[in-house]
Amino acid sequence: MLPAVTALALALTLATGCTAPTEPNAIVRESADPSGFRGAALPDPYVMPDSTLVDTAGQSFNLRRSPSKPVRLLFFGYTNCPDVCTTVLAEIATALGRLDPSVRDQVQVLFITTDPSRDTGQRMRSYLDRFDPSFIGLTGDLAAVKAVAERVGVEIAGLKRLPGGGYEVGHGAQVIGFDKSSSGVVVWTQPTPVADLMHDLTLLVDKQR
Repeated sequence: MLPAVTALALALTLATGCTAPTEPNAIVRESADPSGFRGAALPDPYVMPDSTLVDTAGQSFNLRRSPSKPVRLLFFGYTNCPDVCTTVLAEIATALGRLDPSVRDQVQVLFITTDPSRDTGQRMRSYLDRFDPSFIGLTGDLAAVKAVAERVGVEIAGLKRLPGGGYEVGHGAQVIGFDKSSSGVVVWTQPTPVADLMHDLTLLVDKQR
């Protein structure tokens, strides 16, 4: 069972209409353990599901076996997200861009769409390329996406119809850091300062050596 403060931090990230809370950062800092992470360190890590999705090139991608980097960041979102998804991806890209190349090269970002009916491979690829061409976009049927999300503590709340037509997709806005053993050991909620992301990514990469 997660410590109460960590559970609260995760609960606060459950976004309705992809809108995150305004000030969860202090909670994340309090939840850090002696591991040194500034994000929420998880004493009972998530296990990356042994699930196969489809990447933006239409190729099968197994979440546990396909990644080529020892550190993976997992984030759920969608290309029509009005606010939080763009912010989170931009923060990750900025943090990665400021890291030493020897650290940056050990990190892989996995973006799983929560809106597979609209997010085609081409649409996701164009969207992710705005942040970093190395980001991997993944899709599958909604049931498969929800099953993966549930295994790593991310809630997908479903559709919210908009007055002018269309819809938003409520989903958790946390980013989960996985190590080389496919264990999700740290979670970052929004907003997390870029400096904290840089610190934690460097630490997580160092722990894999």
